[in-house]
Amino acid sequence: MAFVTRQFMRSMSSSSTASASAKKIIVKHVTVIGGGLMGAGIAQVAAATGHTVVLVDQTEDILAKSKKGIEESLRKVAKKKFAENPKAGGEFVEKTLRSIATSTDAASVVHSTDLVVEAIVENLKVKNELFKRLDKFAAEHTIFASNTSSLQITSIANATTRQDRFAGLHFFNPVPLMKLVEVIKTPMTSQKTFESLVDFSKALGKHPVACKDTPGFIVNRLLVPYLMEAIRLYERGDASKEDIDTAMKLGAGYPMGPFELLDYVGLDTTKFIVDGWHEIDVKNPLHQPSPFLNKLVAENKFGKKTGEGFYKYK
Repeated sequence: MAFVTRQFMRSMSSSSTASASAKKIIVKHVTVIGGGLMGAGIAQVAAATGHTVVLVDQTEDILAKSKKGIEESLRKVAKKKFAENPKAGGEFVEKTLRSIATSTDAASVVHSTDLVVEAIVENLKVKNELFKRLDKFAAEHTIFASNTSSLQITSIANATTRQDRFAGLHFFNPVPLMKLVEVIKTPMTSQKTFESLVDFSKALGKHPVACKDTPGFIVNRLLVPYLMEAIRLYERGDASKEDIDTAMKLGAGYPMGPFELLDYVGLDTTKFIVDGWHEIDVKNPLHQPSPFLNKLVAENKFGKKTGEGFYKYK
């Protein structure tokens, strides 16, 4: 009987250990790599929801600009959220800003973080080099996530030794306003990691949706072919870009027409995505390049950010 009891206790002990190891990570400390629009937006919403954040970029000048942009964004949020209590709004802004530290050395700050979210240039080699380096310094429990909108998550995760703790976490611009987050699970992503990221997304006040590691995930997989077909419609002379935009706004109820959206997203970004998909699947008609889009990008007409794309901006 004593033997049976000991065996039972050992079994219970090992079960408890397994259960503990399978517990989800509660993300409290976040490191965001990349101080651009997306990275700054992610840092802002994380800090505003009670997380401590370290925002990382290459220079102090970039980080100062990011911090300034975050402060301006927070003041807009506070003005609306605390319309009848400006003092509380000011306190909200200051508290959120205090929760965001900055650094130019990613390796020195990831040792104590729960989650690393990467939002840098859409270049697989650069992302791989970053994660390979951080993998050596981050704690074993730390989850890595990429905000890529076009690259395969698996290809990025393979640069590390923590494929089970690696996933996609795709936010949408502008991050403080857009509610959706796509949580991308690769064949190697553990359920524990996936659920931890779903919980984190909810903690940010976002609505997470799950998707496998397929090109474009959900939104871009549907959106980009739609945008490209609008360009082809215009290229063939079937309709003007103005009428196409008007038709989709009034007929489909979209807030922006495809050409307005293309200019907002960036023509260079759309071309990058389409070119990447075309390399993967050359025969797919949805992924065929557009001569007119290529021409505009070659002329550095990327849309609103350069002052001209399909439309001109002052």
